Amino acid sequence: MWIDTHAHLDAAELDAQRAAVLQRAARAGVRCVVIPAVEPANFAAVRELAHAHGHAYALGVHPLYVPRLRREDLGLLREELQRRLDDPRLVAVGEIGLDHLVARQPGERDEQAWWLERQLELAAEFALPVLLHVRRAQDAVAAALRRRAWGARERGGIAHAFNGSEQQARAFLAQGLCLGFGGTLSFEGSRNIRRLAQGLPEQALVLETDAPDMAPQWIAHGAEPRPNEPSELPRIGAVLAGLRGWTPQHAATVTAANAMRALPRLRALLGGEGTVPARA
Repeated sequence: MWIDTHAHLDAAELDAQRAAVLQRAARAGVRCVVIPAVEPANFAAVRELAHAHGHAYALGVHPLYVPRLRREDLGLLREELQRRLDDPRLVAVGEIGLDHLVARQPGERDEQAWWLERQLELAAEFALPVLLHVRRAQDAVAAALRRRAWGARERGGIAHAFNGSEQQARAFLAQGLCLGFGGTLSFEGSRNIRRLAQGLPEQALVLETDAPDMAPQWIAHGAEPRPNEPSELPRIGAVLAGLRGWTPQHAATVTAANAMRALPRLRALLGGEGTVPARA
């Protein structure tokens, strides 16, 4: 069983082919896709997609969407989390975090940090794990988790698209998080990411596509550029298996188990026969 822990299935790039994308994922053996929100405007879209197609979702404000919101809009997230808390398909608060590649000015970074801190508070209040965006901000996000004693309370979550040092990786593992790896693994030039995927404890690893982004090598260098999609996950998993000396089946088993540990509500969704119910 393959679990895609991060894919923006509501993205406009997939509008024309969303049904086909979902069908291809199912045929490829991707049993569950976690669809993160990025702002209040798409809360309904990710929830409806998850329910319509038997997947899971997260609610949060992405750091790159912070400039278009007011701090008072945090209340919209809190209200939606409270309203949907009993929804078994709501598995995390996310996508939240920091992006220091884009936010370079102190004021921009301060505003992202405010939203991260407040959303960590909400995740703690509602006892939900987090899906974290940590681009060029690994140390700052890890520090925010330490301030909240995240690991001590076993709240868990995933540091999505991780690309830090081994020391930074282990700082996230110490806080009880898993690390998300995707299409970047497929590039031989991605030496740091491949080294981490190869050398970290197997309990640290989950897989994601970040569809429609983070295209693997065979899409990025293909004859006809196209969006990334969850059906690519088994092939990404095979790359991980090759790096670790595993079979693809073992990669699927390990990363799915890690995903269910990082996002415990997935275990209930994938219980029994290991299938996700069509509707909640």
